[in-house]
Amino acid sequence: MFLRFLLFTLTISVTLVALGQCQRQNQNQPSAFESTVKYHGGPILTSPKGINIYLIWYGGLSSKDRNSITDFFASFTTRQELSVLTWWRTMSSYKDRAGKPVSGTFRLIKQVGDIYSLGKSLMRAQIAELVKSKIESKIFPLDSNGIYFVLTAKDVTVEKFCMGSCGFHDSMMAGGKARVAYAHVGNPVAQCPGLCAWPYALPAYGPPGQAALVAPNGVGADGMIINIATILAGTASNPFKNGYFQGDALAPLEAATACSGAFGPGAYPGYPGTLMVDKMSRASYNAYGVNGRKFLLPAIWDLISSNCEVLT
Repeated sequence: MFLRFLLFTLTISVTLVALGQCQRQNQNQPSAFESTVKYHGGPILTSPKGINIYLIWYGGLSSKDRNSITDFFASFTTRQELSVLTWWRTMSSYKDRAGKPVSGTFRLIKQVGDIYSLGKSLMRAQIAELVKSKIESKIFPLDSNGIYFVLTAKDVTVEKFCMGSCGFHDSMMAGGKARVAYAHVGNPVAQCPGLCAWPYALPAYGPPGQAALVAPNGVGADGMIINIATILAGTASNPFKNGYFQGDALAPLEAATACSGAFGPGAYPGYPGTLMVDKMSRASYNAYGVNGRKFLLPAIWDLISSNCEVLT
């Protein structure tokens, strides 16, 4: 059963969009989001070697938060059950015109810091400028098989961030030679934890009587990881706004945003679904990573089953 998520959103798109809260279904249940995510014929990221990741840490992100995020990317190499890699396998249903699936893994190639070179209040265009400057100065290579992330600290405001958006991805020409994908995700812990770190923080206008779940890596880091994961799914399958999406290309529902708010079986509005709980810390999660990490990763729309697939 798929339910319209009315109370709050975990949107990762260029504008606030209507989001579907979904729960895993059996084969006899019709899907209210039948063929939600459609292929529009454009390229997707399909390198068999994996998608290359470049990180710009903008502002004063703590080493604890940075380590949590880099461990998330490193976790695409783990092959245990209920791992980050297991979560990503649903994306194999996304294929290009030649039948090549979305890349099966990610590789963190390089990361650099930037201490407020453009100030603490950024427009989205400046996110692109920041990435472009790193490429043109040869700090990062020009990589059409990569995603360049700008990850901002809790004291940095970005246009539209926390105003119906928890991040975004886009593309641009760089070096006059190739179009590259880039993205932004911010630390929501101080600005909008209830919007961009749910279910580890509660929305300002949510129903009474609820309690936030315990975050395994901290509210800020886990909020960022949820949104980074959402961005990865959207960028890999719709890097140039003509791949897999539903609705307006400028405000699309993509592979993960088609299932926003669902993390485990039985999800419904205000309830993320059944999750694992650490016996010691009481932290809730659904995926294992490297170095003993535990993560919460969003459901992904499965094109084969026409369902929001969650880790179980």
